[in-house]
Amino acid sequence: MMANTRADPLSLHLDDKLTHLSGAHFECYIYKVHDRLRRQNERAYEPEILAVGPYHHGKGNLRMMEEHKLRYLKLLLERTNERSVDRYIVAMRKLQERAQRCYTDSISLNKDEFVEMMLLDNCFVIELLRKFTIKSMRDMHDPIFKMDWILHSIWCDLMLFENQLPFFVLVQMFNMTKVPDPRDNIIDLVIRYYYSVREQYFCGNSPGPEKFLRASYQISARDVKHFLGLIHHITTSSFAKLVSQRNVGDNKKRWDYIYCATELHEAGIKFKKANYTPLFDIKFINGTLEIPELAVEEKTECIFRNMIAHEEHLQDTAPKCITDYLTFLCCLINSPKDVSLLRRFGILNNMLGDDEAVAALFSRVFGCVFVSRDEFCYYDVFINVKAYCRQRWNMWKAKLRRDYFNSPWTIISFLGVVLLLLLTVTQTMLSILAYSCQK
Repeated sequence: MMANTRADPLSLHLDDKLTHLSGAHFECYIYKVHDRLRRQNERAYEPEILAVGPYHHGKGNLRMMEEHKLRYLKLLLERTNERSVDRYIVAMRKLQERAQRCYTDSISLNKDEFVEMMLLDNCFVIELLRKFTIKSMRDMHDPIFKMDWILHSIWCDLMLFENQLPFFVLVQMFNMTKVPDPRDNIIDLVIRYYYSVREQYFCGNSPGPEKFLRASYQISARDVKHFLGLIHHITTSSFAKLVSQRNVGDNKKRWDYIYCATELHEAGIKFKKANYTPLFDIKFINGTLEIPELAVEEKTECIFRNMIAHEEHLQDTAPKCITDYLTFLCCLINSPKDVSLLRRFGILNNMLGDDEAVAALFSRVFGCVFVSRDEFCYYDVFINVKAYCRQRWNMWKAKLRRDYFNSPWTIISFLGVVLLLLLTVTQTMLSILAYSCQK
């Protein structure tokens, strides 16, 4: 009897899917934010004024910048004495398929629309970076450089996880439009723009731009995937090296969360602002937590969320510095009292004006954090803090300071009591000696 050779229709259907399955997915590195994060705060992942790349292209509230993109392209042609964009269109068409494979989600643009978008977006970003550093290239009537808030908003939009361009396309456009200026290096231009605006969002006591520019010599543009990835590398690389050196040979360190700032302070731990150190370099020395200053303002949550989204998609085993840093801060900040305490010590610069708003911000952001319990940048700090809190003598000293030495009047009262006690003891001893001598 012959076996039934007819294949099941479902088998044929699945075999066809497997045949046409592309391996191109592994080339993707520009993602959309997954629903778990987006549901928590959708606005944190949406551009305010500038869309680059296909994910937010054509949205109505972002059309204002489309005219600026065209104007920047026209100014570029005037500067290079060209009458047509043909040279750039040819270059973009050659990169179109490779660039499109960098995006994980489907793109609604056809080939011509995608090429046009690439040209306008890349031209705008490159020329903006140049004009920011090389001021002689600016148009005196350019509204982007007349209003600071626009530059800050653009900076924030370029930091969005979904709002990215493949860096190799930026490099191609940059190389085609070079200017005779020693500062015209794409990595340096990004660093200068990033550093000048970052002070508005993070801290004012960090190392100057020279340190980052020196570090840029170690960065190859070929290794950069997009603007956000470059900024993340610049921000975290030095601290990540320190963490990697500390964790050599011990990848499975277990740790537990520490108490909030108010409870730590009550347990005898002091707080001190660390000056001129990287933002993430937190130390615990002789009962004192040394923490660099962080400015908390309107865009802080947005920046943190998009950095964390980027770290969740990193393929390497490098430390997740932003995620772990935020975990540390969220441990410290449970209530407005914690914010007030850290603000008094100069660790938090509250630009929101309300301690309760800052506490609520960290409470919201903590919901987007996934922390590995095996690898943690602040393992040593957490372990040492918890060990310090377990020593009763430290808690007794803290209680003594809090209850009896918290003001000049209580100190005077305490010293008066001690003096009275000493006088009483001395008088008693003298009385005993006099009685002994009489006998």
